[in-house]
Amino acid sequence: MTAVATRSAETVAVADHAAYTRIRVARSSGLGVITLARPERRNALDRATADELHAAIRALAADHEVRVIVLEGEGADFCAGADLAALEAMLDAGPEVHIDDARALGRVFAQLRGLNKPTVAIVRGRALAGGAGLATACDIVLAEEGATFGYPEVRIGFVPAMVMSMLRRAVGEKRAAELVLTARVVDAAEAERIGLASRCIPTASFAEEVGATLERLVASPPVSLELTKRLLYRIDDMDFAAGIAAGITTNVEARATEAFREGVRRFVRKDRA
Repeated sequence: MTAVATRSAETVAVADHAAYTRIRVARSSGLGVITLARPERRNALDRATADELHAAIRALAADHEVRVIVLEGEGADFCAGADLAALEAMLDAGPEVHIDDARALGRVFAQLRGLNKPTVAIVRGRALAGGAGLATACDIVLAEEGATFGYPEVRIGFVPAMVMSMLRRAVGEKRAAELVLTARVVDAAEAERIGLASRCIPTASFAEEVGATLERLVASPPVSLELTKRLLYRIDDMDFAAGIAAGITTNVEARATEAFREGVRRFVRKDRA
């Protein structure tokens, strides 16, 4: 692991690591870390990478020891988007081939959002096109101050299609329109300001602050993280009253968990001491 190397726990590679050629997967003290490992291609996304991401996320989601899933890139960049050489090789393929290829990455985006575990993107360098989408598909985006985000697809006659749903939810209609129509690249500070990144972190303290954030996540009871994430996205398409009603249901669900009961008792005992 690169950005989380300051953690003291030993990193242990997952058992099926030999099956991966474009990513690396590791587990460490409650973290499942996926590293995009094609630095020579700026970690560009092709069909094989999408399939490996899907398999790795599924494996980590099923591992009860993993509480938080982290996504990062090897080398200077997080991910520069689609592998254009791979797309060129498909130019004359039939529509069913293109549909199948697009679906492979689309299911990764949906998978990240639908997980019952928090996901964190650690972004250094460029996060462009599908790479920006991959970051914003995660729940939390921690960007090093030198990172950049952008959607340059229109410049080559393409469309930032699958990523647009996530982008519009993150930054709103007008900002999304400007980003996808002009292909303007924004730095990490602006990405934080408009909602594309959760935090812009200075380079000097990046590893330390990322590590502290991950520690806080891992320290929370998994059931409370799961219920919180589920509600966060459930209310996307609800009106205000329906959102409050869903919150009431989740509130009661949380009260029934042993983690909540123990947490309340621990807090009260501490407050009385």
